[in-house]
Amino acid sequence: MARIFDVIEYANEMSDEIVHRFPEEGIGDFRVGSQVIVRESQWAVFFRDGNALDVFKAGRHTIATANIPLLIDLIGKAFNDRTPFPAEVYFVSKKEFANKKWGTPQPIIVRNPGMGLGVALLQGFGTYSFQVKDPQQFVTQIVGVQHTYRTTDIEERLRTMLLSKLQDALGETAAKNSVPEMIGLTEELGAAVRAKAQDDFDALGLTLKTFYIGNLKPSDKSAQELRDMGMLDMATYTQLQAADAMRDAAQNEGGGAGLTAGIGAGMGIGNIMGQALQGGYQTPGGAPAAGAKMPDIMTPAEAAQFMKVTEEDILAAIEDGSLKAKKVGKAFRISKDNLEAFMNS
Repeated sequence: MARIFDVIEYANEMSDEIVHRFPEEGIGDFRVGSQVIVRESQWAVFFRDGNALDVFKAGRHTIATANIPLLIDLIGKAFNDRTPFPAEVYFVSKKEFANKKWGTPQPIIVRNPGMGLGVALLQGFGTYSFQVKDPQQFVTQIVGVQHTYRTTDIEERLRTMLLSKLQDALGETAAKNSVPEMIGLTEELGAAVRAKAQDDFDALGLTLKTFYIGNLKPSDKSAQELRDMGMLDMATYTQLQAADAMRDAAQNEGGGAGLTAGIGAGMGIGNIMGQALQGGYQTPGGAPAAGAKMPDIMTPAEAAQFMKVTEEDILAAIEDGSLKAKKVGKAFRISKDNLEAFMNS
């Protein structure tokens, strides 16, 4: 036989609970005249036979025809004022559940015209917060018959929704901004995600209170990982493997002397991608084309072509003093002897 409850309340602070069912197991018997105590941070939703009936706000309430008409109408006149009736009460938290984490488990691909492969891989992380907006809808749509529903039960679903909206926002923003510009638009992107996600949250009886992008940056995926994602053909993959090896050597003590330390560490993956697509990049250390002759005096571009690196790498070596060059006006000129000395250092 179901237990008869004259006082219906849930005194817990509900720090990580969104919904708590009363009673937790089985069906509770209530009656007209029973007291319902709802705290400031709660709503109480009455259910009978799977149907949401009435919602009590904060305060002490006495079950009567005046304040729970739908339930009384359902019970009907066959019951007198003191006859118990079966029902369940779901206490729903009104608090804002803040500082929930989100992150990109895989990089998000966005267009990046004019740079590298024409696309970029972005990764990010941040926080968001949400709150129940419609307790009756939330219990009906999401909770069902669970006696306790916690934030952990819905966080994965919310993160998936938010990442989908973030991908849309990034795609739209990339159409008008370069990737470096887009990385500086975290406030605008956060606002766009909130606007895009609101309808989906409304459908669950929730509201998205905040969405913050703590960090947005290009992915540091390796050449192998990029290839596994279907981003690279074999030729480009080979060039990027060389770049990865040079970068790793430059980071190891004693392993990045000479050309690797001076030039390899400065090679950007985007530059290498772009050169690979244009057929202009060869693995550093490869032999010059047959019959090629080093001029006595070279521009940085000519020196870069001979060494199979970028002009930016040559300029970087000049600026750090490892490659000697003569500045004439605003331009640099490099002698054959100095370039050979740099190569053999």
